[in-house]
Amino acid sequence: MHGDASDALRGHGWTLVVPVKTLIAAKTRLAEAAGPHRAALAVAVACDTVSAALRCPDVARVVVVTADPVPAAALSALGALVVPDPEAGLNAALRAGGAEAVRLSPGDPVGALQADLPALRPAELSAALAAAAEFDQAFVPDAAEVGTTFYGVRPGVAFRPRFGGESRARHLGSGAKELTLDGIASLRRDVDTPADLLEALSLGVGPHTAAVADTMRGPTGRWTPA
Repeated sequence: MHGDASDALRGHGWTLVVPVKTLIAAKTRLAEAAGPHRAALAVAVACDTVSAALRCPDVARVVVVTADPVPAAALSALGALVVPDPEAGLNAALRAGGAEAVRLSPGDPVGALQADLPALRPAELSAALAAAAEFDQAFVPDAAEVGTTFYGVRPGVAFRPRFGGESRARHLGSGAKELTLDGIASLRRDVDTPADLLEALSLGVGPHTAAVADTMRGPTGRWTPA
């Protein structure tokens, strides 16, 4: 595990688990638009997501699960704790991070946060966490209302994320409370496609993503994904 253990114990609050794919597998649907910048974009998006989460006053720590040393180093430098990915799928990675979260602070709530939320606002995340704390398990659907961007449980409740594909339906089917709050667009705007990235840019992305997006702009100064 990377990172300073004292940071992991800095206080009570949510532990958020963020899974980060290896760069060779990350953001493949952005390959045509991002070109040679795809890997850098994936790292930048994860950095902005984790930075925003760490600035949220309700978050005590962020545990990143990854098998790739490049994002591991970048996210550790931001203050995240990094644990190895068992490489058995997304939900297995999240469960591994959840186990580490409980080991670090068994009395704190645990949440899973997708790594592709470059416009994430700490205040919007805080609103969702406050709402999630009212239920044994809760989740936030993505902007398309098909997937999930956040799933969380109260202390002592089994952490059973069901991400991937039509995860909104699976989380609903498991009895998790769907959080339908106004004013949390940045938490729902995950980025999988060029159109998603344009929407995130319109919301206002963090500095890491903004810098990579600038390198993707054409000679006219405007970036239009293919």
